[in-house]
Amino acid sequence: MASEDVNEALVAAEVTATESTEKQQHPQKLERKWSFWFDNQSKPKQGAAWGASLRKACTFDTVEDFWGLHETIFVPSRLTPNADIHMFKAGVEPKWEDPECANGGKWTYVVTNNRKQALDKAWLETLMALVGEQVDEADEICGVVASVRQKQDKLALWTRTKSNEAVLMGIGKKWKEILDVTDKICFTNHDDSRRSRFSV
Repeated sequence: MASEDVNEALVAAEVTATESTEKQQHPQKLERKWSFWFDNQSKPKQGAAWGASLRKACTFDTVEDFWGLHETIFVPSRLTPNADIHMFKAGVEPKWEDPECANGGKWTYVVTNNRKQALDKAWLETLMALVGEQVDEADEICGVVASVRQKQDKLALWTRTKSNEAVLMGIGKKWKEILDVTDKICFTNHDDSRRSRFSV
């Protein structure tokens, strides 16, 4: 997605969220607020810090807004390579340095077969599980990132903790069940993201 397209998408997201809320007299409130973010690193400016292209698109707290936003804009297969879509709890930035993320890590699922379709399906299933509070350890989850790359696409489910292995295994097993995959998913600490700690 070119930067002009991202800007148009962000404006459309704001309009969609507003129209959706206005149309619903009794919107279905979610348990918590969530925010969508874009990060397009396809043409980074020389010397730019990581995250310089990261932008919050919108925050939502109703089922209607979620569906309106997802269906019109936030579908990973529509992105160009080196772009990311994030959905994080409102108030949490999708950065390792954010206080909610600083002591955590991430579960990663690498999409191998039928990439675009599988990525979109895994993304949607994960989003629905998060906004629907389907994970017992939901308070330990910060958000999810869909990363589109030239050679592989992946999802990463970010956690607040890296030290409570029982909680992390519960999250990993539940996420794998939600994804309905047999592939391994691996957990890594944010401060040691090159080495996998464990997998399910």
